[in-house]
Amino acid sequence: MKTRDLTELAFRNLREAILRNSLTTLGVAVGVASLVAMLSLGVGLQTLASQKLNSSGLFDAVYVTSKRGGMRGGPGGDGDRPRRNDEKSAKSEPVKPLDETARQEFEKLPNVTEAYPQVRFLTEARLNGKSMSIGAIGMPDSSRKTGSFDNIAGKYFSSPTADEAILHSEFAKDLDPQPASLVGKEITLRYAQRQETPPPDTNKPKDIDDELDDMLSGGGGISIVSHDKKLRIVGIIDTDPSIGAGGFGGARIFIPLKTAQEMRPAQGGDVNEFVRASGSAKPTYMALTVRVKNPKNVTQVEDAIKKLGFNTFSLQDATRSLRLVFTVFDLFLGLFGSLALTVASLGIINTLVMAILERRREIGVLKALGATDRDVRSLFFAEAGAMGLLGGIFGVAIGWLIGQALTWGTTIYLKRQDLPGVKISYVPWWLAAGAIAFAVIVSLVAGLYPAARAAKLNPVEALRYE
Repeated sequence: MKTRDLTELAFRNLREAILRNSLTTLGVAVGVASLVAMLSLGVGLQTLASQKLNSSGLFDAVYVTSKRGGMRGGPGGDGDRPRRNDEKSAKSEPVKPLDETARQEFEKLPNVTEAYPQVRFLTEARLNGKSMSIGAIGMPDSSRKTGSFDNIAGKYFSSPTADEAILHSEFAKDLDPQPASLVGKEITLRYAQRQETPPPDTNKPKDIDDELDDMLSGGGGISIVSHDKKLRIVGIIDTDPSIGAGGFGGARIFIPLKTAQEMRPAQGGDVNEFVRASGSAKPTYMALTVRVKNPKNVTQVEDAIKKLGFNTFSLQDATRSLRLVFTVFDLFLGLFGSLALTVASLGIINTLVMAILERRREIGVLKALGATDRDVRSLFFAEAGAMGLLGGIFGVAIGWLIGQALTWGTTIYLKRQDLPGVKISYVPWWLAAGAIAFAVIVSLVAGLYPAARAAKLNPVEALRYE
């Protein structure tokens, strides 16, 4: 029997018992819809989590420290290695400073989008007669695009070098019960500033005060002085965007990175670097953040930076754990969704077995006209496959509508809670195609017994059947 004739005959038989076959197909559609709805929920939540985490800047960044500057046991430190080995390696190889030259090297690496220093410092903030000690951090201009400042009350920095500041809402509430009223006002930061001092003039006669100044300044090098900086408040934010910028949270005032660099705040390692460099005043960084194009490139970039002689730290291990959690979550959702499709397969078996009893005479005629057992078996397989195909297509459509309804309902609820709406359901093409293919396969498996039973009918007995 030709494939075309087989297909036409199968769909004709389905139309003859349209009510029963429609209900069976609907059962398949409901099973597929439940499967698609559950898996789309898992895929949507995984996509949402990945987008939020990637926009936070935690999983597409590598944090770099110098081998001599990394804190032991901390991020990028060398606490896991024996101290004796560190001293031995330090004698055999000179430790590279984490300076502007190193930063430019990192930016030239493949898959690196930018490399910027982590400028973080303590400051005394003064406003409205109140004074508080807080942490400040410089934010790169790229943080505008990451979504870190999406929920800001006010606006983002007008330029990368603007003398502007964004306050964390908790700090703003300490300054004023109405934080929004602070936007537009000036805040004064008093901080420790790093300054280079020229070497002393040996030809100039010195008195006691000059000698004392030379001793305090190291006879040429660096000095730490108190300095004030006025910044205009342009926004208030509830979240902490410094987490993704490499600050690991805790900052309460955010300023443009270039502005922070121009302020030249004293960093924790300035004195140590000055001593190690034998009086050199060349500035170095405590840490750098290297941003990569995709979280998949983090390991590759980390290896390249380590070969250059620096310590690295990233959250790649946490990403793997997160993927494992979502994989198990999707597995359980798929198992529960498949139960409904399994129940629907029982309906297919019941429908096809009833069709055999009603069409015994038709099967006898087909065999009398030369149809083989294989032809009869293929006919029932075609009918089962057709019900699975139609049920799969309708099921995907219904599952997609269920997902859209869940997203719509969730968005309404979140907006009532003054939260932004999110898309919690997502049906990728591979899920739709896989669900339809799965429905067809289940239907064919369900048709195995009825098809075999129909093929075994004796044509003589079938023709005598009333």
